[in-house]
Amino acid sequence: MIDKNKLTDRALSEEEEIYKENILDYYKHPKNKKELKTKTKAHDKNTLCGDEITIYLRIKANKIQEATFTGNGCAISQASASMLTEKLKGLTLKQAKAISKDDILKMLGIPLSFMRTKCALLSLKVLNKALEESK
Repeated sequence: MIDKNKLTDRALSEEEEIYKENILDYYKHPKNKKELKTKTKAHDKNTLCGDEITIYLRIKANKIQEATFTGNGCAISQASASMLTEKLKGLTLKQAKAISKDDILKMLGIPLSFMRTKCALLSLKVLNKALEESK
């Protein structure tokens, strides 16, 4: 049976422990967690664990002026959304579309179990939906 609360199958290195603390800080003190009045937004949820994220984008001249999110869920999903919205500010739509799964996992900085990887990538899935809506 898969333990959805388990981050990884091995002990974390000292550097990874620092990243874990960073994730917990983003979860407890999220950046950009607010609703934004904009037409460009998308929502999705992880049906396996119930995590939910809505991403809001304010776009001007093909550039992301502001990115925010709302949602509920585990520390990984919420920290990932918070980190992603910080990264998005000032990017062109092309640059935002180029953000990959690996980029998200590198931002988090720790190895994740299969279930936690789905949590981490929910914000990217929602971002891509929002970018499609912006067309």
